[in-house]
Amino acid sequence: MTGPIDFIHGLSFAQLPPEVVHQARRCLLDLVGVAISGRQTALSRIAHDFAVDHLGAGRKSARLLFDGRRVSAAGAAFAGATTIDSFDAHDGHALTKGHAGVAIMPALLAVADAEGMLEDGALDGEALLTGLVLGYEIATRAGIALHASACDYHTSGAWNSLGCAAVAARLLGLDGERTRHALGIAEYHGPRSQMMRCIDHPTMVKDGSGWGALAGVSAAYLAKDSFTGAPAVTLEAPEQAAIWADLGERWLIVDQYFKPWPVCRWAQPAIEAASSLLGRHQFEASDIDLIEVETFHQAVRLGAQLPASTEMAQYAIGFPLAAFMVRGRLGAEEIGGAGLADPAIKEMLQRIRLVEAAELSRRFPAERLARLRIVLKSGHVAESDVSSARGDRRRPLTDADLWAKFDLYAALLGNERRAQLGHGCMTLAEGSTAWRLSRDLFAPI
Repeated sequence: MTGPIDFIHGLSFAQLPPEVVHQARRCLLDLVGVAISGRQTALSRIAHDFAVDHLGAGRKSARLLFDGRRVSAAGAAFAGATTIDSFDAHDGHALTKGHAGVAIMPALLAVADAEGMLEDGALDGEALLTGLVLGYEIATRAGIALHASACDYHTSGAWNSLGCAAVAARLLGLDGERTRHALGIAEYHGPRSQMMRCIDHPTMVKDGSGWGALAGVSAAYLAKDSFTGAPAVTLEAPEQAAIWADLGERWLIVDQYFKPWPVCRWAQPAIEAASSLLGRHQFEASDIDLIEVETFHQAVRLGAQLPASTEMAQYAIGFPLAAFMVRGRLGAEEIGGAGLADPAIKEMLQRIRLVEAAELSRRFPAERLARLRIVLKSGHVAESDVSSARGDRRRPLTDADLWAKFDLYAALLGNERRAQLGHGCMTLAEGSTAWRLSRDLFAPI
C-alpha cells in the first residue's frame, strides 16, 4: 500500500502502466473537446468574465482556457472547470456518481501556468500526464469515500476538490505536512451542495466542479503559506482505509466512462435503448403515439418537462430523448437554441412517460439502466431490452469514437488547429510537448 501523500509526491511516469497512459490521453482529448464546445455557452462566458473581474491576477497569473486573459491560478481553475461542466459531455465514474477530470485538468494547467512550468519546460508531457492520473486517482477515491460517509448526495465539487489540491500540492512542491493540510482545507471547503436540488431545479450551478477546482487550488496555496486545515476524513478515517489500500496498484482512471451525448449520464441509457429500437424497427417519429421509459429513481427525477434553457435540457431525460427520436442525433444544436425551439421535439415530449422500476433503482449506481416501450399509432408495440449507456469498460467508446466526438466538438477551431490540438493530446509525452499543447489550449477561439 502507498499512502496518499507519498503517492502524490512519489508517483512517476515510469510507474504508469501503458493502459493508464493511454487512458489519460483519451481523457485529455475528451475534456479538451468538451471545453471547446463549453466555451460557446453563456455559462462559460459569465464564468470567464467573473474570473477576470473578481479572481484577477496577483503576483502570479494563469491564462484562461481558449481565452488567453490572465487571472489567478484559482480563478483559471474555476473558469476552466465551469466551462467543461457547462457542456455535459465530460467523463465520469459510476461509483462517484460524478466527475473528476472536469476539475483536475483545468487545475493542473492553471497552477502549472501560474508557476511558469509550461514555458520553462519544468512540466513536460510526462509530468503533465502523471499529474492528471494522480488527480483522477485521488479524486475518484475521495468521491467514493465521501458517498460512503456523508448522509446526502453531494455534487462532484465536494470531492474533486481533493484531487485538485493533490495536483497543486505536487506542483508547488509542498512537504508532507503541508500537503496534508492542503487536502484537509480542500475537503473542508469543497462545496457539499445537494446534487438532487440541481436535478430538480436545473440551473447554472450544475455539478459544483468550478467551486471544487477553486477550493482545491486555493487550499494548496494556503497550505504553502502555512494555513492549516482539519484532517481530510475521506482520506484518513479508519473506516475508509479499504478504499485507499490499492492506491498505486489498481488504477481507477481506467474505470472512467465517456459520454456519447452531451446530457446527464442518467438519461443516456434511455437514448441508447431508443437508438437500438430505431435500428431494429421501421417507423418515423410521426408514427409514435406513446414512449414509456422505465428507469431508476434518480433518472426519473430528471423529468420530462419542457426546458427553458440548455441547462434544463442537459439535466433532463424526456427532452433529449424526444430530440433524439425526432432528429436521430443528439448534439449541441439539439440541446441549444435551435432544439429548444423545435415544435416537433416539443410535440414528441408530450408523448413521453417516465416510470420508476424498483429493480433498476436497486442496481444504481453501479449500473444505470433503462427500458423503452414505444406504442405506435398503428397499435404496434416495440420494446427494448434493459439497456445501459455506451462508454464504460463493458461497452467502451473506441479511440475512433472519441476522435469523432472531438472532431465534432472542436469543429469551430478549423481543420488545422483542431488536428494539431487533438494530435497533441493523444501523443503527449511521446511526440508532442506540454508547452506546445498549452499554447493551443490557451489561445482564444
